Amino acid sequence: MTRTTRLLACLLTVPLVACSGQAIQRKDGSSSVRSFSVKDLAKGDVDSVIEIHQQEVIASLKALTARLYRRNPNEWKKSGYASANAATAALFKALPYWQLSPQKSIDWAALLTEAGRLDSTGDRVKAMMNGLLVMNMAAYNHQTEFYLLSEMDAQKFYNAARNTEYVAWELATRRGQNGTLLLISDESSDKGMTDLSVEREFGKLIGLQDTLAKIIEDKTNRAIRFGVVNAAGTLFLPI
Repeated sequence: MTRTTRLLACLLTVPLVACSGQAIQRKDGSSSVRSFSVKDLAKGDVDSVIEIHQQEVIASLKALTARLYRRNPNEWKKSGYASANAATAALFKALPYWQLSPQKSIDWAALLTEAGRLDSTGDRVKAMMNGLLVMNMAAYNHQTEFYLLSEMDAQKFYNAARNTEYVAWELATRRGQNGTLLLISDESSDKGMTDLSVEREFGKLIGLQDTLAKIIEDKTNRAIRFGVVNAAGTLFLPI
């Protein structure tokens, strides 16, 4: 057997070995099983980590959108949708063809600013979550697949985390002239229990962004410059 033949046999064996383990069944019914593609041979370990982080970020954004719409039904009604689920699905509809979608060119900072404006009459949930979606996709250079030659910038993910922290703070504190919150994020039950799932989901999202920033910083040896959002002028960190 030649060296080339042995190498080919090893490559063909990899997906078979990977499939022999027990798959993880998640709470949402999905499975950890990933079908093998020849394109996977052009991916490094970090590339796979980046893709997994992106999938988790998108899942968090979807969960946040659905919860905020359910707790603020007037918002999806402003956009003319029939339900919170319909409004959520519409926001993420372009992801499978993101590179061709005009959504990726939207000014995400303007959307996040609009969501917190006192005089805004539009759908605040859509503005906020669309802004966060486009911002996060911009941190990934609007890519949905990553290979050995893909170049990621740790600074973008760090900045995305700080911007997300500000959005979460604004969501929890921003009030209108009548003293009520612009958007309801946490709910209290009749038994005095408070549902903090939105707050926890934001924490998870920020953790994902910060973790990936550190991974890429270590890979590229490019130090992250620390910064904060200018809340007074609502100037978000660049992506």
